[in-house]
Amino acid sequence: MVNQKLHVPRLSPDRVEQYRREGYLIVTEPVFPDVKFQKLQNHFNAKLALLPPEVRPEEMDVPHFTDPALFEWLLADEVLDLVEPILGPDIALWSSHFICKPKGNGKRVPWHEDSAYWHDALAPMEVVTVWLAIDPSTTANGCMYVVPRTQDNGYSDYVPVDATKNVFSTEITPSKMRDLMAVPCELQPNQASLHDGKLIHGSTPNTSSIRRCGYTMRYMPATVKFNAGRLGALHQVYLARGRDRAGNQYADPSRAYPELARYRELSGKRLH
Repeated sequence: MVNQKLHVPRLSPDRVEQYRREGYLIVTEPVFPDVKFQKLQNHFNAKLALLPPEVRPEEMDVPHFTDPALFEWLLADEVLDLVEPILGPDIALWSSHFICKPKGNGKRVPWHEDSAYWHDALAPMEVVTVWLAIDPSTTANGCMYVVPRTQDNGYSDYVPVDATKNVFSTEITPSKMRDLMAVPCELQPNQASLHDGKLIHGSTPNTSSIRRCGYTMRYMPATVKFNAGRLGALHQVYLARGRDRAGNQYADPSRAYPELARYRELSGKRLH
């Protein structure tokens, strides 16, 4: 059991209902106090500066495997108080990912559902992603777009796309209707959007003169079972708040797992 003090929910019942209905929610209130957020910005910029030239900045997936310092933010009350009204008091961290689109040539994120990449790794598929803006994220520099009320399926048909131009190598079968229904999630630094793991979303390339970075922090109720048999060599979960309700084995947030990160790199696999 972890983090059992009394917490104040950051979402009203009306906003929770909006999230459940639409599949996403925009949070314009600052997620973290200014000093804590600036510390995260600085931490990310230091990580980015050390990135090998052959590694794209969009590919900083599960960075907490080799950088336990990130749990200062991943397990922070400020974030958990956002997702608890949706997930309940027992919460596990599923994943995180810095998706940084450099200015001028930032890759497009094709239309997708997160659940389609995770598939049977989680049962049931119930994940909330907190998309925290590290930089301004606007229509000019490739912000995320969502297609509201598409969270009921989560497993569309996919076709291959050019991996040199897209962050992922597959995309939901093209549809003009999807483009017409899409809503931009424009955010300023320290603002966030929340979206359901089954919601259709994507983003345009960044051809602007301004970098666009977001930190996706993904949580699930601790009633969800992690299928370690399928992804045990590639992934792990962490108990963030409350207690386990599914018989999961949880990783230690105080230590790094470089061997896991290396295995994922060698296998060429990511969980998004």
